Amino acid sequence: MKPRRPYLLRALHEWISDSGETPHIVVDAAAEGVTVPRQYVKDGKIVLNVSFSATQMLKLGNDFVSFEARFGGVGFAVQVPVRAILGIYARETGQGMIFPEGDADPDPTDSPPPASASTKPGTVAPKRPKLQVVK
Repeated sequence: MKPRRPYLLRALHEWISDSGETPHIVVDAAAEGVTVPRQYVKDGKIVLNVSFSATQMLKLGNDFVSFEARFGGVGFAVQVPVRAILGIYARETGQGMIFPEGDADPDPTDSPPPASASTKPGTVAPKRPKLQVVK
């Protein structure tokens, strides 16, 4: 399966924008392939306003987010690999999503937990539900 991060990013960007709020992304500025104005990087991260009004030629692709914006009145072409995006949120409310670390995009709901993690020693595991035909 393809990584879901770019799809979630696009969906949340649309949701935040449609709600009349301002989408911002948090970027790991130290990640390979990140092109951002370094003078605005703090603690290895940068927060970027990715609203349509703050950017030109915004592209939310599967591999990269790119756009042109002004920083301190100076134009800059920003390019960020999707894997370097740590989260997206609405500036006004803080609602959004933090993405899991790493390239893999794991989802704990993709596979059931191991039996040892779901039961305590000395307890009986619950029985699985059964389906039966009712006439």
